[in-house]
Amino acid sequence: MIIRLIERTAVLLVSLVVSSVLVFAFMAVLPGDPARVALGVNASDEAVAELRRQFGLGRPLPTQYFDWLGGLLRGDFGTSYVSKAEIGPQVFDRFQVTLWLVLAGMVIALVVAAPAGTVMAARHRKVSGLALSAISQLGVAVPAFLAGILLIMLFAVKLGWLPANGWTPPAQDPGMFVRQLILPALSLGLVQGAVLTRYVRSAVLDVLREDYLRTARAKGLRPFPALWRHGIRNAAVPVVTVLGLQLATLLIGAVVVERVFVIPGLGSLLLDGVSNRDLLLVQDVVMVLVVAVLVVNFLVDLLYVALDPRLRVGSR
Repeated sequence: MIIRLIERTAVLLVSLVVSSVLVFAFMAVLPGDPARVALGVNASDEAVAELRRQFGLGRPLPTQYFDWLGGLLRGDFGTSYVSKAEIGPQVFDRFQVTLWLVLAGMVIALVVAAPAGTVMAARHRKVSGLALSAISQLGVAVPAFLAGILLIMLFAVKLGWLPANGWTPPAQDPGMFVRQLILPALSLGLVQGAVLTRYVRSAVLDVLREDYLRTARAKGLRPFPALWRHGIRNAAVPVVTVLGLQLATLLIGAVVVERVFVIPGLGSLLLDGVSNRDLLLVQDVVMVLVVAVLVVNFLVDLLYVALDPRLRVGSR
């Protein structure tokens, strides 16, 4: 167990270093001069040269990389090329917004997928199971942004039950915060819940076909109690692996959903940085998203070990 933890931690650290190099290299090879973009096309060459000196853009790329990486490790994300504002506070504030959205979407996905997938597996030869399977297939085909637009048309425009956009911090007005979170969280969670339902169905079906579950049934246990007592933990092992990918997908999906619902999250900040060619801002936001995905995968690995006792035997 300890050796496996050390191995996974080493993989995480190496992945973070490699990712930082790739993100920096990708931004470095993009065409265009950030100083020229920040000052405008009519700026003099002297002004552009002075701004490049202030931002350190004329230094060797390895020096720029290590300065940027060292700043990230100290919590210093640098200064925006365009707005001249500190990037760190912006990223921190926006990340909290995105985190609320992603966590709410994942809760909705789990609430939908766990019971629906289990019922689909237990009743896979019956009409109810087939109907749920067809609905989940339809949900998989719908992108999150389209689901968001449809939810706005129904619940905000037609029924007027919920606001169509905007964001209120939970400390400022908890009621409005919840009302504004419902539709974007549903647009993310329902789509990902449909995808996760398929994996839950497959995992539960595999468990239902195991000999130990047939033995439990032969002893008199009904299907669902037998599955709950003897099979649900085994069924959870492959599903947990998928959850890491789902969280990464939710982070990426939040970029578009935040635009649809006018939410000031990390995705909106990233798109604003791209449109303004604020390369350092884009570089920082992309790195934060990469770190979040890698850390989630690391935690999923640990949870996988906790669920499967076989992985805790010896060094594995």
